[in-house]
Amino acid sequence: MNEEKKIAGIYIRVSTEDQAREGFSLPEQEKRLRAMCEFKGYEIYKIYKDAGISAKTGNHRPAFEELKEDIKKKKVNTIVVLKLDRLTRSVYDMEDIMKFLEDNNAYLDCANDDINTTNANGRMVARLLTTVSQNEIERTSERTKIGLAGAIKVGNIPHRAPFGYKHVDKKLVTDEATKGQIIRIFNLYYEGNSYQTISNLYNKEKVFGKTNWCDGTILKIIENEIYKGDFVHGKRTNNPTYYENVVEPLVSKELWEECQVQKKKNARNYKRDKEYLFLQKLKCPKFGRVLGGNATRKKNGNVYYYYQCHDCKISIKETDIEKEFDNFINEIQEYDSVVNQTLLPMIKTKLNNPKDKLLKELNEQNQKFERIRKAYINGEFVDTTPKEFDLLVYMCENEKVVLKRENILDAVWGFDYDGDMRTVDTIVKQLRKKMTDKYPYITSVYSVGYRFEVK
Repeated sequence: MNEEKKIAGIYIRVSTEDQAREGFSLPEQEKRLRAMCEFKGYEIYKIYKDAGISAKTGNHRPAFEELKEDIKKKKVNTIVVLKLDRLTRSVYDMEDIMKFLEDNNAYLDCANDDINTTNANGRMVARLLTTVSQNEIERTSERTKIGLAGAIKVGNIPHRAPFGYKHVDKKLVTDEATKGQIIRIFNLYYEGNSYQTISNLYNKEKVFGKTNWCDGTILKIIENEIYKGDFVHGKRTNNPTYYENVVEPLVSKELWEECQVQKKKNARNYKRDKEYLFLQKLKCPKFGRVLGGNATRKKNGNVYYYYQCHDCKISIKETDIEKEFDNFINEIQEYDSVVNQTLLPMIKTKLNNPKDKLLKELNEQNQKFERIRKAYINGEFVDTTPKEFDLLVYMCENEKVVLKRENILDAVWGFDYDGDMRTVDTIVKQLRKKMTDKYPYITSVYSVGYRFEVK
C-alpha cells in the first residue's frame, strides 16, 4: 500500500453539541484536513459532510454511507478525519468500520489522534482510543442518570408541566387553576363516560379555552402516572424508570388504578374478523351507560362475543342481538314493499361488509393527502414530514407574530404532549434546512421562540 496512490475521502461531522466547540466547525475541519492531505501527498477525491448528526449508534449518516459506497467502488482508499470521535465513539461500530476497511483494502488516517491503520500499531491505537471514548460517554451517562434521579425524587420533573400542575422553582406543584378539570376527567371516566363523551363535553365548554380536545387527549391524561403522584422517566424507551410519590397527587392511587382496570375492560385486545356492528349504539337498561365489547374463548376453541355493562355486569350475546335485528328487518320486509325493494338490499350490503369499502376509501384519501403534504413556496415544492408541514402551516397562519415555543408545542403537537421544548427547536431546524437560504422566512427570537415573515 505504501507505493499505492492514496485517494482520500475527507469525512467531517458536527453534532449539535459540537457546533459551539472551537475547532469542530465544518469549515475548520475541512481547512485542516485539506492541509494534511497536501502535506502527505494525498489526492482528495471528495469532501463528505454530515452536519448536525451525532456519532450515536443507529443514527443515519448519509455522507458517511456515501463514502463507504465510494470505497466499495474503489474511488477512495483512505478515510481522512480530524479526530477518531468524528467517525464513531462506539467500540462495536469501530470494529465494524475496521472490518469494512480491511475487506475493501482501505485505510483510516486521523490527524489529531495520529492514527494510521496501514499497520498493526495504528489499528491497536484506534481500538484503544475508541474504548476510552466509549467509557467516557458511559461514565458521563451514569453521572447524568444519578443526578437526574435525585432531582426527580424531590419533584424536579424534567418535562413540561402537564395540566393540573405548574413549575415553581423547578419543582412540579399543583396548579389550583387547572387541577379541578383533571380531577373531573377521572371522575367522569370512572362514572362510565367514554373518552369521546368527555372530549365532546370539554370542547363544548371550551375548557382551558381549547376546542381541540380529543379521545387521545383524555386517554393520555387517564394513563399518566403523574396524577397519582408517580413519574415514569423514559416511558418510550426499553428501560423506563419508575419513581413513586414524587409530586402531590391529584387523584388517589385507588381511583387511578380503577380507571386503568376500566380502560382494559373497554379495550378490545382480541382479534376478530368482524367489527362490532352495534358498538356505541347499545345502552345498559339499568344504568344507561354505553355497552362495551367483550369476548370469551371456550375449551373447544370457539369464541363468543358479548356486549357488556361494566357497572351491573349485564352481558348480552352478540348473536342474540343479531337475531333480534334480523327479526326487526324481517318484520319491515313483510309489511313494507318499499323497504323490501330498496332499503333492505342496502342495509344487508352494509351489514355484510360494513368496513371494507369505507376503509378502502379512507386509505385512498390518506394517500392523496400525503402526496399534497408538501410545502409549496414560490412555485417550488419543499418535501416535508407531517410535523414540519403542520408547523409551517401554523407559522403561515400567524405571520409576523412572535410565537413562543410552548404555544407552538400546543398548536402542532397537542397540549397533551409531554415532550420538552427542544422538540420545537429540532423541527424548526429541520424545516429551515429544507427551505435553504432561498426562503429565510423563519427567524429566531432570542429566549422567546420564532417568527415567520415573508420578506
